[in-house]
Amino acid sequence: MHGMSAVDYRSQTVLITGASAGLGAEFARKLAARGANLVLVARRADRLADLKAELAGTGVTVTTIAMDLAVPDAGPRLRAAVAGERVTSLINNAGFGTNRPFHEEDPDRVLDEITLNVTSLVGITRAFIDELRAGDGFLINLASVAAYQPNPRMAVYGATKAFVLSFTEALWFESRNTGLRVLAVSPGATETEFFEVAGQGADGGTRRMRADQVVDAALRSLDRRNPPPSVVTGGLNRVMTGAGRLVTRRFLARVVGTLMDRSAASLSSPV
Repeated sequence: MHGMSAVDYRSQTVLITGASAGLGAEFARKLAARGANLVLVARRADRLADLKAELAGTGVTVTTIAMDLAVPDAGPRLRAAVAGERVTSLINNAGFGTNRPFHEEDPDRVLDEITLNVTSLVGITRAFIDELRAGDGFLINLASVAAYQPNPRMAVYGATKAFVLSFTEALWFESRNTGLRVLAVSPGATETEFFEVAGQGADGGTRRMRADQVVDAALRSLDRRNPPPSVVTGGLNRVMTGAGRLVTRRFLARVVGTLMDRSAASLSSPV
C-alpha cells in the first residue's frame, strides 16, 4: 500500500448503498463534484430520483436502484441488478441502529439490523470484490465510534460496527498488493436521519458533526499516498476512542452505559 497514486475519480463508477439521505447522499455529492459516475442504491425511489435530479448538472452518469438490502441475499441480487455496469468502487453505507435495552428490543427488528449492517455488507462486498481488486478504485465501509467500545442500550448496533471495523481492516491488508484502497470510516454522532430511526438519545448527548465534515475527512484519508486501514472522523471522537483503550472494559461499559441511560432519561422527562 506504500506510495499509491492519487485516486482518479473521473475514471471511477462508485456504487453507494444507503444513498438516499445522510452520509450516503453526501458521498454522492462530493464524488460527483470530483467527476465520478455513480450507482445509487436505497429503498426510497423518490429520494433517489430527487438526488439524481440534484446531480444532473455535474455531468456525471447517475444510475439509481431502489432495493431493500435488509435481506440475506442482498449481494447476489444487487450484483445482478447492476449487471450492465462496471463498478470500480464501493461504499457500504446502508445501516441502522436500535436504542433500548436488549431485552426490550423487538427480535425481528434486531435480526434486520444484523442482516443489513453485517450480512448484507459482507455479501455485497463479496459480490463486487473481484472487480474492485482488479482496478484502482476504493472500498469504504461505514463503521462507527461505537465499534471501539461496549454500547449499553445499543448493544447490537455497536457489535455490528465492531464487526465492520475488524472485517474492513483485514481486507485492507489482503488488498495491499492490488490497486484497491480499503478504508473503514468511523463517524461519531452525525446530523443524519440515523436518529429518526434509532431515537434522539442514541447520540448519548454528544455534539454531532455535519455529514459533509465526515465525508471530507473520509476522502482526505482515502487520498493519502499511504491510506490507513481505518479513520475516526472528528478530533474529539479520536480522543475518546483512543482514551477507551487506556481503561478497563468494565469501566468503559459503565461510562458509556451511564451516558446512554442519562440521555434516554433526559428525553423522557417532562421539560
